[in-house]
Amino acid sequence: MMFRISRHLCLAAASAALACTASDDAGVDSSAAAVPATVPGTTDGPALPPATPNAQMQAVLDSLTGLGGKPIPTLTPAEARTQPTPTDAVKKVLTALGKPTAPDPAVASTDRTISVGGRSLPARIYTPKTGAGPFPVVVYYHGGGWVIGSKEVYDGGARGIAKNANAVVVSVDYRLAPENKFPAAHDDAYATYEWALKNAASIKGDPNKVAVAGESAGGNLAVATALTAKQKGAKMPVAILSVYPIASGDTVSPSYVENANAKPLNRAMMAWFFDKYVTPAQRQDPRINLVGADFSGFPPTTIINAQIDPLRTEGESLAERMRSAGVAVEQRTFPGVNHEFFGMAAAVDAARDAQMMAGNALKTAFGAAPAAAGPAMGTADTAMMKR
Repeated sequence: MMFRISRHLCLAAASAALACTASDDAGVDSSAAAVPATVPGTTDGPALPPATPNAQMQAVLDSLTGLGGKPIPTLTPAEARTQPTPTDAVKKVLTALGKPTAPDPAVASTDRTISVGGRSLPARIYTPKTGAGPFPVVVYYHGGGWVIGSKEVYDGGARGIAKNANAVVVSVDYRLAPENKFPAAHDDAYATYEWALKNAASIKGDPNKVAVAGESAGGNLAVATALTAKQKGAKMPVAILSVYPIASGDTVSPSYVENANAKPLNRAMMAWFFDKYVTPAQRQDPRINLVGADFSGFPPTTIINAQIDPLRTEGESLAERMRSAGVAVEQRTFPGVNHEFFGMAAAVDAARDAQMMAGNALKTAFGAAPAAAGPAMGTADTAMMKR
């Protein structure tokens, strides 16, 4: 069954707090202004004005703005890696509300180094405190456009998956660009998946129940890892969770136009990320341009998107592409929230709901009973879900 509300009803004018200053993108991605309101060749209709974030999301965005970060496209990669992050903004919001900022105590975590593909990579292993195992295993890849980000910055998403899926999560710091160009991050992602299959028992995991997951660039890596496993004739993951993935090699979709100046991810940033990791020709590689890949034989896949996100259209298109290939896909676009919301469960209710959705989908794939449903979703939220 499919549910969809007219996006004309749920998209409103952008708030000033979401807009970059005119100088943010000057000289970086000047083509953004030249993109037509209706993008030919898409299936998602004309681009619309960006939506307004809900109050909880806006509080995080205001907090992020207050931290004084500089526009990423004006920085070197080394400088960009030192900028305030949405995780910092969430902690600031929680502190202002008098709420704890410590990690969720329901999950234990240990940092270690794993040997993959002849390289040593930092990793964080999350283990549920409920039950003795063996637990299912989820290999998780952080976001950051393959250039920035880390397991530390994306701790909230990985920890939430471990809690809600009742699974061991392996979060890896894969090699970053431009020091390591394509396909370095993709090679590390697949090698980490192989490591999990071989070493699951040593981390209280079940080698027969291994899934892949990720956010943004990591959402791309999760799907691409399954593509590589298929190409190699290797064991496929039992499920895929892809949260607002990079799924196309271009920046001209309707959501790119609508959210060209959104926070914390905008069109100029995506152009900057692509430039640091791939050549123009490599953007069409099926590991980058996922919507052009062959998904026959793929496992059940869950795709989560944010409404106020340049990547929204391609995430929705990826779901349709997979569905046409016979894949069991559940896709949901959460209204009123921005890119990076998934790890913000302590401050944004929609993130809590998204993590529960992700956990229940993984539990179902692992053969476990899903958790009881939480509070009823709002009308617009329900209407934007696709099955």
